[in-house]
Amino acid sequence: MIARWLSAALILSLLAPIEGWDEQSEHAIQDLRLHALEHPMQSISSACNPTTLSAGLLAIALLGGPPGIETARIAVLALAPTNLVVEGLKRLTFRARPDGEHKRSNASFPSSHAANLFALAVVFSRHWRRAAPLFYLIATIVSASRLYLNRHFPTDVLFGAAIGALCAFGTLRLWERRRARREAGLAGRAMQ
Repeated sequence: MIARWLSAALILSLLAPIEGWDEQSEHAIQDLRLHALEHPMQSISSACNPTTLSAGLLAIALLGGPPGIETARIAVLALAPTNLVVEGLKRLTFRARPDGEHKRSNASFPSSHAANLFALAVVFSRHWRRAAPLFYLIATIVSASRLYLNRHFPTDVLFGAAIGALCAFGTLRLWERRRARREAGLAGRAMQ
């Protein structure tokens, strides 16, 4: 029991400088807010909700033929662990948002917007390689909107982006292994 408390105290002491940096960054970002950007940033942030993302994946599946179906399928498979990790961490950390909201189900750390958009950027970049910079730019702009609107601290966004990217890379790796096994099995049957 004492070891757990000491471990928690050590972790908190190591995180204190990061929280200080987060707060300084948050104040600097809020000092730069412009009235002209309020509506565009709110629109960007609001557009990336579960309904819009689901509709986009459905459109890719319906209009993209077999490669579109595969891409949408991989995206859903990447988003599942991404959101499990993000929601688990939100409830575990229970970090208040910079704007003062403090709900366990909607905690600040990590950013689900950043996690989801970076997961999708990784998956979409596999299928549409030439558009990869655009996918990452969109993910970055949406993540920046969360900072601008004072809904997240910088580390919330950075960790969210990392979680989404890692889950997507892991999903793609498993998908490719599965595909290779399936193709090897088909080749083996064809040789019989």
